[in-house]
Amino acid sequence: MNAHSNIAVIDLDDTDLTAANQSLQSKNGTEQNAHMRVVNPRGSHALAVGIDAPVDIEIDGNTGYFCAGMNKAARITVKGNAGQAVAENMMSGEVRVTGDASQAAGATAHGGLLVIEGNAGSRCGISLKGADIVVGGDIGHMSCFMAQAGRVVVLGDAGDALGDSLYETRIYVRGKVKSLGADCVEKEMRDEHRGELAELLQTAGFGDADPKEFRRYGSARNLYNFNIDNVGAY
Repeated sequence: MNAHSNIAVIDLDDTDLTAANQSLQSKNGTEQNAHMRVVNPRGSHALAVGIDAPVDIEIDGNTGYFCAGMNKAARITVKGNAGQAVAENMMSGEVRVTGDASQAAGATAHGGLLVIEGNAGSRCGISLKGADIVVGGDIGHMSCFMAQAGRVVVLGDAGDALGDSLYETRIYVRGKVKSLGADCVEKEMRDEHRGELAELLQTAGFGDADPKEFRRYGSARNLYNFNIDNVGAY
């Protein structure tokens, strides 16, 4: 690791992944701000995981599985594409991917903001527990499966079975939805929803998008309790 212009630079051509993560986690448990940069990530898995401090981390290149997993308070930017389960189980902070993300982006995330400027693969926001996810492109099939809380915004299209077995996550889609999953229905778009959507779009860097072009989807609440009449949907 070397320092340049007050930015700590970690080069994965010279540093192994364990040592790199230890350096990135060096401010954990403190309120210290720091600016770190990772170069030559070359698709490394589990990079920048378990960060628990208000630090800025830039990753210059593509990452593998579980990048920025369990993030808390940090602001992490992947300047490239991210593999499976980016920002998995995130608690707070912000994770941004300037390219595309593979499947299960934001899985089980409890809080914070995940922004994917490109497309996201299947199961985006699976079992979401309170975070916000904003996707600039399309999302794949089975996205928001069993999503419990939080909000998901899609500026492009959504694949098959959107929101299957959904709980209380709010889903906003500007483009086409190929099909809705079990118990997911289109809902009325009221002023309160347009207001929160406008705020989310602005925060995520998509302030030019018009909230009036989006539709809202949510749970019909028919699967909350077992009902013999709905047995075929379980």
